[in-house]
Amino acid sequence: MSSRQRLCILGATGSIGISTLDVVSRHPARFEVVALTAHSRVAELKQLCLAHRPRYAVVENPVEAQILSAELRVAGVATEVLAGAHALSQVAALSDVDTVMAAIVGASGLAPTLAAVRAGKRVLLANKEALVMAGALFMAEVRLGGAQLLPIDSEHNAVFQSLPADYSGSMQDKGVRRILLTASGGPFRNTPLDQLRAVTPEQACAHPNWVMGRKISVDSATMMNKGLEVIEAHWLFRAPADRIEVLIHPQSIVHSLVEYCDGSVLAQLGNPDMRTPIAHALAYPERIETGVTPLDLLAIGQLNFERPDQRRFPCLPLAYRALLAEGSAPTVLNAANEVAVAAFLAGRLSFLKIAEVITAVLDRIPTSPLPDLEAVMGVDAEARAAAASCVADWT
Repeated sequence: MSSRQRLCILGATGSIGISTLDVVSRHPARFEVVALTAHSRVAELKQLCLAHRPRYAVVENPVEAQILSAELRVAGVATEVLAGAHALSQVAALSDVDTVMAAIVGASGLAPTLAAVRAGKRVLLANKEALVMAGALFMAEVRLGGAQLLPIDSEHNAVFQSLPADYSGSMQDKGVRRILLTASGGPFRNTPLDQLRAVTPEQACAHPNWVMGRKISVDSATMMNKGLEVIEAHWLFRAPADRIEVLIHPQSIVHSLVEYCDGSVLAQLGNPDMRTPIAHALAYPERIETGVTPLDLLAIGQLNFERPDQRRFPCLPLAYRALLAEGSAPTVLNAANEVAVAAFLAGRLSFLKIAEVITAVLDRIPTSPLPDLEAVMGVDAEARAAAASCVADWT
């Protein structure tokens, strides 16, 4: 047995994956990279394999897998390169992996994350869609598989740090009154409403505080990202919808707060750098160095908070609507949003139409129970088709 923590990083070429590898590289005696995966950024994955020499790498396309394997052999790297969705689940459940960083964005991350959970791994959850799409099923598998689930989203990691160490999901027993999730407000917090229709993908992806991928940047601009986080918080902390609130906090210094019945409010603060929650989960319950710049409150000067404007951010109430409806509604919400955001980024849909597509699909598809993964994926496919139809009609 290795004395180092053995890692599989799902989504290694994304922002979370790169930040994870940055933290890992600072502690070579503590961590070993066993598997890295990427969807289509094969050239970037090659560089990561050269630097970290994992035993396994996974890409989507079999031909690209063969080319990458040959190139790595020439470079003297003995990484075995696999291909396809099945290979993602295969490396996530490997017996010689202790910890899985689940950082594949969107619905495609659900199956390999479930595979890691079922194999009883320590799962560092950055793929919020796993809980949004299949919250009840996913948490049941966590319990059955004996997995340890640690949140990576800065907001949920902040809540986790602010809850009692022995918190097991009972807010009342631990005196928890509310969970307060903070949001930056994105790039359009102060943009006149009549100008939002002309917003471009480049403007929507220009987040004022965080460095993120394009899809999640758009979700931040619409505040759908925060809506998905509300649903995620519901499942992670067994919190009713009316006990989860969202505050806009433009500085992105207070990452979230927990209010207790005695009037105390505990919060986690830090500079907006994903290496902090990543390192917290990697080393939990210990603390390790991250390379993050220390927080200077004197330089910041003040911290501001405000309520979200639902006219500006209609996606946020849509997420609450889906959470309260339960069953398949959050799955529909997520699928419709992914299709609408992809259409916006491709220049086929205006920014304000994103919320309209989601509303139309939620109205069209009735809520149903989700007893298994097959049912989840069936609803996901139905919602995507309905959203694509809306996009086609409005293009």
